[in-house]
Amino acid sequence: MTNTQENQVSAATTGATVWLTGLPSAGKTTIAYELAQRLRGEGHRVEVLDGDEIREFLSAGLGFTREDRHTNVQRIGFVAELLASNGVKALVPVIAPYADSRDAVRKRHQSEGTPYLEVHVATPVEVCSERDVKGLYAKQAAGEISGLTGVDDPYEAPESPDLRIESHRQTVRESASALHALLTERGLA
Repeated sequence: MTNTQENQVSAATTGATVWLTGLPSAGKTTIAYELAQRLRGEGHRVEVLDGDEIREFLSAGLGFTREDRHTNVQRIGFVAELLASNGVKALVPVIAPYADSRDAVRKRHQSEGTPYLEVHVATPVEVCSERDVKGLYAKQAAGEISGLTGVDDPYEAPESPDLRIESHRQTVRESASALHALLTERGLA
């Protein structure tokens, strides 16, 4: 086996958490699934921990107060670290609006020696509102819901993420490729 082949095998068996944070409809989940498909094609074990699915199954009953959002993020962070420490690439497209919640997840990974990357899908709220994948911006504008992250509830953008993706300026494939390049640079792909 050549050194290149050994490095590819090592990268394929090394787990990591890739947390994609950003506003609703920023493109986090779409990018995560595009990257997952590519990584699986290369022989990586990959799981996408979709925020909506986690809320339905793991965090049912939690609301959208700051405390409930923090609890939700910590639960997801625990599951992601568990997967990553067992050789899985855990792709986590979850808003996680508060910096202290994301920092706590990063610290958990650091204390366990598990690779963790924070990716900010930095799509302007105006673009997210136009995309409005789930109709949340329309519901908020109509007064049907409140507490929409980035509109009438805070979103604390990462100050120094491992990668910032401007999904409104590039295709999904280009966004996933930029993230794949980061994983490769870090010896994780």
